Amino acid sequence: MGAPTFMRKLGRPKPRDAIAGLVTGLFSIPEGMAYASIGGFNPVTGIYAGIVPGIIGSLFARTVLMVTTLTSAIALTSRSVLKEAGLDPADPANVAALALVVGAVMLLFGLLRFGSIMNFVSNAVMTGFSTGIALQIVAGVLGDATGYKPQSGNTIGKFIDSLAHIGLWHPAAVAVALGTVAVWAVLHFIKPLESFATLLALVVVTAVVAVAHIDVETVGDIASIANALPPVTLPNFAAMPELLVGGVAVALVALAQAAGISAAVPNPDGSRTNMNGDFLAQGAANVAGGLFGALPAGGSLSRTGVATSAGAQTRWAGIFAGLWLAVLVLVAGSAAEIIPMPVIGGLVLVIGAELVVGRLPDIKLVLRVAPLSAVAMLVTFAATTQLPLHTAIVIGVITSLVLYCAKAAEAAQLSALIPAPGGGWQQAPVPEKCASNDVTVLHYAGVGLFAEVARIDETWPRAEGTTNAVVVLSLRSLPDVPSSVTIKALRRWAGQLADNNGRLIVAGVNPGTAEVLLRGGLDDLLGDDGIVPASDRIFGALDEAVERGRAWVAAQPGAAGDSPQRDSN
Repeated sequence: MGAPTFMRKLGRPKPRDAIAGLVTGLFSIPEGMAYASIGGFNPVTGIYAGIVPGIIGSLFARTVLMVTTLTSAIALTSRSVLKEAGLDPADPANVAALALVVGAVMLLFGLLRFGSIMNFVSNAVMTGFSTGIALQIVAGVLGDATGYKPQSGNTIGKFIDSLAHIGLWHPAAVAVALGTVAVWAVLHFIKPLESFATLLALVVVTAVVAVAHIDVETVGDIASIANALPPVTLPNFAAMPELLVGGVAVALVALAQAAGISAAVPNPDGSRTNMNGDFLAQGAANVAGGLFGALPAGGSLSRTGVATSAGAQTRWAGIFAGLWLAVLVLVAGSAAEIIPMPVIGGLVLVIGAELVVGRLPDIKLVLRVAPLSAVAMLVTFAATTQLPLHTAIVIGVITSLVLYCAKAAEAAQLSALIPAPGGGWQQAPVPEKCASNDVTVLHYAGVGLFAEVARIDETWPRAEGTTNAVVVLSLRSLPDVPSSVTIKALRRWAGQLADNNGRLIVAGVNPGTAEVLLRGGLDDLLGDDGIVPASDRIFGALDEAVERGRAWVAAQPGAAGDSPQRDSN
């Protein structure tokens, strides 16, 4: 039963998925080698990162078009982690150990449902992050596209350094890169060839360079490729404890990039993405890949861009990419050595530009309608392009948290509720003073009462000079368990009423909140019936609290009889 059910969920592959997988697999050979060499690793490990991790990641990812493989950011972060641990990046056992640690961290994050945290990262922050990543991709291939390797350590610096040394650009490399872009553009605008533009541009320009004997760097200049599948690798288990902290950093970089992909590349079938599912898929991909000589892997925005540009329609595109890559390496791995690096540079420039253009509507929307969000977007973009990626992730999360708190504080308010003419309740301004021998109904709307105590104090109706006044405080929308600040505030408000022979009744709280209020000793001031739990009926707890308040007022000596409040539903 299990296998057929799984296959039904997997769906059937489409012809375009096979083509997109072939394009992505071909593309993964030079780009994977380039990224691995950037990090100081054996370039072949970059290819291996696209086989087993690519297949496993695409099988289980909830972002169905996401391609799991090595990225430049993961390669650079992995290198620094191994260096700090005093481990040789060229030793396959050390690489395998790091990949397994990264995979274990991702699996743990997925099982603990840390992916839900990404739901609180605002669209503005994700827009800034994904745009910055797209520019990182472009900056990473400036050396391939121009023949001049920028010396700057950050993204914007690479652009500036490259333009400042335009005289050192290699004319042949520039010509090949521009020719690749031109061929892609022509093919892209021919409707029947649109899905094959990337593959055809790669093949056509590579053939022209080979026939014309144009002197540019090729894949073979980076390293030789053996016609063999990834070998089984035994990890350096003794080094794993030293790699734990660094593994968390690599995992965060990879997961943040995957989060950017889920925001930028929606599922074609309309299904919802799920961060926890993506975490688990990438964790499994790294655990399996580490045992087969692969560098740590994660969601690749550039490789996903290649797949979607080539017409990917289902998760089978990523699966085919890994399978095609395995076949290509086994049968004709050495033939890929003739691919010119400027061709790869030109195609990555196109992909990066497409990703940036794809974010323009979101950028314009944020700038036009949300000034505070625009600041968050720009801060995250600057951090992503100027700082190490794991630092940018922390800054983005903190920025989102600050933005969320600011918006929540702006929305939180205390209002009065009065009977509506047709039944039910309607909002009204909070009275300056509680009504004697009557029930005043207040409603708090917000996300954290403890953060709003000062503001509520300013609008809370005065109890001085009143008698037999009851205040019913509705907390139905309060999702958090009260803090000590909340308990103290409720005790203070209840005490003010009690000093004037009045009382406070709290209505609509969930069981957890009610328990905390009781542990805080509020039942001493509110009475045994002073806390009314939430009910299934909307405003049911409020109606019950009002009835309790009316009954209490009526029972007081000298009460003026029934109050003119509404009849309970």
